[in-house]
Amino acid sequence: MAPQLWLLRHGEAVPHDSKPDDERELTPRGRAQSESAGVALAALNVEFAACYTSPKVRAVQTAGLACAHLNIEPEKADSLAGGFSRDDALELLMAHDADARVLVVGHEPAFSQVVHDLTGACLDFKKGGIAAVRVERGSGELLVLLRPRELEAMARSLDR
Repeated sequence: MAPQLWLLRHGEAVPHDSKPDDERELTPRGRAQSESAGVALAALNVEFAACYTSPKVRAVQTAGLACAHLNIEPEKADSLAGGFSRDDALELLMAHDADARVLVVGHEPAFSQVVHDLTGACLDFKKGGIAAVRVERGSGELLVLLRPRELEAMARSLDR
């Protein structure tokens, strides 16, 4: 098996002009998106070796809410705060076993760029969405792209 990088974009946050960027928290919708992401990932039986999160409040909240369903504690990584790159992603991923799955929680446009740099894929990475990439020899294959509404539908189906 090859390592997998799972990227979770933070949930919807309060508007940009409401407070400094680093302090913007999740809206109620963003909290629900984050919960749904965690429930959906748990339902997929994805076991993570680690979760790294941007230190920005909205990302820390997203990671905390999602990871509550994944039996893992998020760890802050400054590289995820801004300018997160393919090399940063590989560094976080390669710190683990060869078949590890690593979850990172952060921001656009960096996440779309990392997926593009690894796979060549161009995607619309929605707030609260997830992408997973299998990484081998520095390049990757897009495994899944889940939009928030798909994650919410998965989470709702489990509540029944």
